Amino acid sequence: MATTMHIDIVSAEESVHSGTASFVSARAVGGEVGIYPRHVPLLVQLKPGEVTVRDESGEDQFFYVSGGTMEVQPDVVTVLADAATRARDIDEAAAEQARKRAEDALANRSSEMDYARAQAELVEAAAQLRTVQKIRKAANRT
Repeated sequence: MATTMHIDIVSAEESVHSGTASFVSARAVGGEVGIYPRHVPLLVQLKPGEVTVRDESGEDQFFYVSGGTMEVQPDVVTVLADAATRARDIDEAAAEQARKRAEDALANRSSEMDYARAQAELVEAAAQLRTVQKIRKAANRT
């Protein structure tokens, strides 16, 4: 029985990660999903948030995706997102500023930014900040 699977995380601009994994988790629209090798085929829509890839040695790598889809085949997982980045590459200060701008726009309806766009930006900024916090917690455990 296979103990690993191949995973690709791809954004509209580049391939962010390609390698093997013993486990993958992501935030799907219907809830958190966890994928082990030999998983049944599955196609899910992802929410903005983190994708965690556990390698063969048990070390977790964290990625941020802006949403997208994840296709699961028994030996291959493919994550397709408009935007994806390694969690360690997220600019925390910029994400915090984006969160504050979106909150201000939601509080002040006379803002130039429309309400739906402000909500979407708030969700994305909050997801980026959660991803940064998770990688920080993982680093403190080691």
